[in-house]
Amino acid sequence: MSRNVRLEERRIVVPENPVSRFLFSDTRSAWFWLIVRLYLGYTWLMAGWHKVTSPKWTGAESGAAIQGFVKNALLKAEEGKDVTGWYGWFLENVVLPNAKVFAYLVAYGEVLVGIGLIVGLLTGIAAFFGGLMNASFLFAGTVSSNPLMFILATWLVLAWKVAGWWGLDRWALPYLGTPWRRT
Repeated sequence: MSRNVRLEERRIVVPENPVSRFLFSDTRSAWFWLIVRLYLGYTWLMAGWHKVTSPKWTGAESGAAIQGFVKNALLKAEEGKDVTGWYGWFLENVVLPNAKVFAYLVAYGEVLVGIGLIVGLLTGIAAFFGGLMNASFLFAGTVSSNPLMFILATWLVLAWKVAGWWGLDRWALPYLGTPWRRT
């Protein structure tokens, strides 16, 4: 008997438990994900819109707000609380010298994540980038609503197949060749 046949015989596929199958693969759970998406999308859209319309983020003084945010995080890093050394280094050597670029990335990124979640277009990708921003804010020592938003974004990433069912993903994802097939 060849080695491949023996390996194939030992392979075991563990069935998915019914709760996770319902939440992450069954379109009947889509109404729940719609509520989560709309809440998270609205929160991101409003936060981003506030930044896009602020001169300290994207206007004449662009980058000023993010410089203040980073300097505050660096103070926390120096005190040895809330901000780890490696992230302090990243903020000081990458973000601070490029504050204008990061201000635009954050402001417009928040708006795009919000719109993507609200309309349900590329929901998993939008949620991933929202979660990435939440994690960045958490690493910088800002708690606020970030833990809740990070958890909800992570759940949406896990539920990507059905989270956008009541949204544009219902039509966009099959066009892109994802698992949904019309019968």
